[in-house]
Amino acid sequence: MKILFKNADILVGSNFDVLKNGFLGVENDQIIYISGEEPNEKYDIVKDMNNKVLMPGLVNSHTHSPMVLLRHVGGGLPLHEWLFDNVMPVEEKLTQNDIRIGTRLAMMEMISTGTVSFSDMYFEPVTQIEEITKAKMKANIPRPVLSFDPEEEPESNERFKESIELYDNYNLAHNGRIRVDFSIHAEYTSTEKIVRAYSLEAKKRNANVHVHVSETKKEHDECKDRRGKTPTKWFRDLGTLKTSCQFAHGVWLEDEDLEIIKENDVTVVHNPTSNMKLGSGFARVPKMIDMGINVTLGTDGTASNNNLNMFEEMHIAALIHKGKQNDPTVLSAKDIIKMATVNGAKMQGRLNSGLIVVGYKADIIALDFKKPHLIPNLNHLEAIVYSAQGSDVCMTMVDGEIIYEDGNYLTIDVDSTYSEIEKIIERLYEV
Repeated sequence: MKILFKNADILVGSNFDVLKNGFLGVENDQIIYISGEEPNEKYDIVKDMNNKVLMPGLVNSHTHSPMVLLRHVGGGLPLHEWLFDNVMPVEEKLTQNDIRIGTRLAMMEMISTGTVSFSDMYFEPVTQIEEITKAKMKANIPRPVLSFDPEEEPESNERFKESIELYDNYNLAHNGRIRVDFSIHAEYTSTEKIVRAYSLEAKKRNANVHVHVSETKKEHDECKDRRGKTPTKWFRDLGTLKTSCQFAHGVWLEDEDLEIIKENDVTVVHNPTSNMKLGSGFARVPKMIDMGINVTLGTDGTASNNNLNMFEEMHIAALIHKGKQNDPTVLSAKDIIKMATVNGAKMQGRLNSGLIVVGYKADIIALDFKKPHLIPNLNHLEAIVYSAQGSDVCMTMVDGEIIYEDGNYLTIDVDSTYSEIEKIIERLYEV
């Protein structure tokens, strides 16, 4: 199948240069043509994209997608009280079908707001993979490992075994749309013995390892009291950073932690909305970017955000650091778009995605710029970061296939999803 988009403004290459009224050709799952001139060859489908902007699809680099079922739970509480006293009691009630429908609802929200791929962290990963495959999104899915008994052996930890089996059975499934990551929940839910052995298994497989690190001051300081070192140093000493490692949050990383992160090519996932809502603080993102650290963007779960809208995440990330540092020059619009696209794709191991370049995967979204809040459009990148809304997305394409267009979901049964959700909410909350 060959699709040609014509008369579009296109963000091209790693600098997101704007090609006005351009032509973009897709064949199967790849971008094959980008030009200001109409191609000579024939295309099966031609779409007129007048007043539309084509840009790389967004990557949500850290979320817990089925937590859409816990939207607004524990609002106004600090992280540990929010998590242990409010979120976990609801999660104990969740069934496999709840996870299935929750994942589906989350994908509806993400697809309609321009996300083409996401990095998740939840339970029932095989169920999630089944739903993601049907919806034809991309995702990095782990089976997070926790351990509380310092004497527990790896062979006794069920999550440890399930995580390895998940990787061995599903990594690169469905033409690579599904990638399986290793995941350690956090330092405060882990033991040295399990983390050391698990990190070694990840290194053997050259797998990504996704971890919550230094999200709150309480977590960071208690680790120093408990271990005599920061969480970053603890994971380094146990071999976790010998893998392709990803730190979610990193709000309280110290200078030496940042040097270790840079030295070990660790990605830091910035979750600004969640960090502010939970009162966790402000990650030092401008410093990280100045150091050359790969920084990406995530929404976190909806119980701490409370949505999966990456356009909102870009907007907030762009604003808060300027205000905190009293400097409007930090974090340009280009920096923010990179964090939400190509940096996320790199973190996921999708090195042929995240940019509009010939030969790259056709993971593309279209924004309708014929909207009052986007007129006049004097600077495309500024408009995308500061003015555009997730609702401006009018098309989402993954691997060359349009899965959402003009408000219509083409790979998800919307009516049945809403019907199932109503039953789940009634059971979970007795409403």
